[in-house]
Amino acid sequence: MAALLKATKALCLCLGGCRRLSQLAELPDTHQILRQTCRDYADRELAPIASKLDRHHSYPARQIKALGALGVMAVEAPEELGGAGMDYLAYSLVMEEISRGCASTGAVVSVNNSLYIGPILKFGSDEQKREWIAPFTAGDRVGCFALSEPGNGSDAGAASTTAHRDGDQWVLNGTKAWITNSWDASATVVFATTDKSLKHKGISAFLIPMPHPGLSLGKKEDKLGIRATSTANIILENCRIPAGNMLGPRGAGFKIAMQTLDSGRIGIASQALGIAQASLDCAADYAHKRSAFGAPIGRLQAVQFKLADMAVATESARLLTWKASLLRDAKKPFTKEAAMAKLAASEAATFCAHQAIQVLGGMGYVTDMPAERHYRDARITEIYEGTSEIQRLVIAGQVLKEYQP
Repeated sequence: MAALLKATKALCLCLGGCRRLSQLAELPDTHQILRQTCRDYADRELAPIASKLDRHHSYPARQIKALGALGVMAVEAPEELGGAGMDYLAYSLVMEEISRGCASTGAVVSVNNSLYIGPILKFGSDEQKREWIAPFTAGDRVGCFALSEPGNGSDAGAASTTAHRDGDQWVLNGTKAWITNSWDASATVVFATTDKSLKHKGISAFLIPMPHPGLSLGKKEDKLGIRATSTANIILENCRIPAGNMLGPRGAGFKIAMQTLDSGRIGIASQALGIAQASLDCAADYAHKRSAFGAPIGRLQAVQFKLADMAVATESARLLTWKASLLRDAKKPFTKEAAMAKLAASEAATFCAHQAIQVLGGMGYVTDMPAERHYRDARITEIYEGTSEIQRLVIAGQVLKEYQP
């Protein structure tokens, strides 16, 4: 898609620029082309193998490489670094369509785009961008993001992993937990405390190649869903890296993490949308084909109500997600909107996956149909990159600020 993305951007310019959703009832032409291309790829290359990847816990290496060639492993990165140079709305569309075909593949795409490349693109030096982004755009390498720890969970400011300066090196010690892409990554962004007395203001970010002396991986977690991704602990034992591998200024780690998660939540919302839409597609298709009481079950009011509720939940979450993307693209505050999108879309994914199983009945409970995989994949979207409870705290905090006397 690298060539396609350039062509669609040129088309957009010819049309007088990318028109905003506030002025349209539909997506801009360039984004419609991108969306349809990703949808076709997902239908052709991902959906037919998603069940096999899930069953065997197989990392989709060939598909990720192909997606790199298509240009979607670094949607926002500029072309001079090997990226597509497009906006976050484009990234959201990519994430939804890829995840509709295979949520595991969507997770790999999300981590590489928003959690790994994202903070380097925003906070890295030109030299760091060349070294740590350019090799990660083609799909043969992916990165990961190491923030969580076994003892802190959602408390990102309580990093027990430490980094101390030793001459022209930093020495890191600690354990990072729940790291998606860990076993398949070639680099990671790690957050460690450089000054405990400053609490969250004493956290810094570092770039570490993988594998690397002093860095080891824990066992692969056997997960409920997104099973074609690897998730494991990253263990740092006197891990030495050059001083130049610090990302951003010393003490800026918490700020980097929070801003990265704001953007990352749009990606997870989009992944959840893909799962929700796939669940609705599955249920609606089955409602046409399955007959009971002498007619397709889609004629039953009980089934129609379920499909209606699924469609409303999905479309509502989609509009919230697009709004958050557009605010980010306009460089306006989007923390509240990203949290709202992530909350609504993840809960829509869980709801739609549940309802799809109800529509399918017994067939929804077996692996012959994708409904049970959607149900399992949906659950993580309410947990990682901030649980639903954390999103509600973020939203409420922003609302209270808006109404502060």
